Amino acid sequence: MIAATLGAPLVILDSTAPGQVLAAIDGDAEAGGLAQTALVVSSKSGSTVETDSALRAFEAAFGDLGIDPAERIVVVTDPGSPLHQSADAAGYRVFAADPTVGGRYSALTAFGLVPAGLAGIDLTELLDEAEATLLEVAIDDPRNPALVLAAAIAAGDPRQDKLGLISDGTHLQGLPDWIEQLVAESTGKQGTGILPVVLLPVSPELESRPADLRIVRFVDEADGDRLFEHHHGEILVSGSLGAQFIVWEYATAIAGRILGINPFDQPDVEAAKSATRALLDGAPDATPALFTENGIEVRTTDPSLAASGTVAGTLDALWQRLSPDGYVAIQAYVDRLASPQLAGLRELVAADSARPTTFGWGPRFLHSTGQFHKGGPAVGVFLQITESTDVDVEIPGRPFTFAQLIAAQAAGDAAVLAEHGRPVVTLTLTDAQADVLALFEAAQ
Repeated sequence: MIAATLGAPLVILDSTAPGQVLAAIDGDAEAGGLAQTALVVSSKSGSTVETDSALRAFEAAFGDLGIDPAERIVVVTDPGSPLHQSADAAGYRVFAADPTVGGRYSALTAFGLVPAGLAGIDLTELLDEAEATLLEVAIDDPRNPALVLAAAIAAGDPRQDKLGLISDGTHLQGLPDWIEQLVAESTGKQGTGILPVVLLPVSPELESRPADLRIVRFVDEADGDRLFEHHHGEILVSGSLGAQFIVWEYATAIAGRILGINPFDQPDVEAAKSATRALLDGAPDATPALFTENGIEVRTTDPSLAASGTVAGTLDALWQRLSPDGYVAIQAYVDRLASPQLAGLRELVAADSARPTTFGWGPRFLHSTGQFHKGGPAVGVFLQITESTDVDVEIPGRPFTFAQLIAAQAAGDAAVLAEHGRPVVTLTLTDAQADVLALFEAAQ
């Protein structure tokens, strides 16, 4: 987000989809491809399977070009982590991050600053903005912006536990996506929480205005009377990037206090990781599809959801499981570079289900809204989208490939959701480009 807002070239690999991994390794041909690529490997624990797998793939790719990986790989991790130890042994440059700062609160630590700095960004202004804002959020005053924001998102009466996030003219790129992880993973536990829902200025939720949805609109200037006149009841937010980092991190921590939970742990994230490891170790056969329609294979954690024998009927049955305060979570375990149009499914589902709908690219969302899905209120229904693909990438030193890894991550999360009593429908696109159209038709 820092690089996108400040105009620096930086590619984020946050997927195990083999097509995306290949694209990241190949790089931008006009910029010299892998031969002109530096890799920043970031992991607090040093044992995250996605990070470890990508590192192994890049090490092999550099070696194939005759490039010493130690000349191109930089590591950001906690001091003494397994990654720190292995990186030292390999001769990689290591930036040790502050181990007392949680991952989702680390935008202004080495995890956020090292990649941005290497991409060529002058970080002085960003840090000056953050430092100035620290003075504002540290005072016990009704005008403290973090206190005001925390009260607005967590202390309403009645409380609105879904937070619609809209970029509407702001120059800050990707801010709602960053807030999604920060708020969902910090608050979604012990049966409570705040669910961020990233919206467009024309999303269906802005027409239906569900009673449990609070709107946050990011604008370049939030003080104008015209804005307040046209957006009554919304939270209007503006400010510099450094200021946003500080205010939202403080506000989220305060919101956790208001909700009576610890905003700094993530007790339910490990469950999906454990389920993935078990599937990779056991290598079970894939669960047979209940039926296939227009190239879309249908599986569910509750076969009664698929009783209609059609994709449209199965989706309708899933929406019928929604409570009046429920939400739909779309989880897309696909190559988003090859199928970016799939993100448009969110708008169709929000209109068809008449409830707030989130969209997450897997496995990225497992580290953000994944905590809320398992630990938050038990009112969600879940639509997984997976794909069959001939593209695959070996993971050196591992007995599984990237295609097997992402499949295990999807199946593992579905199993954990089912254990928590959440209904899950999994639709597998056997020809992603063709089947997306059939899926869109079924969702309308």
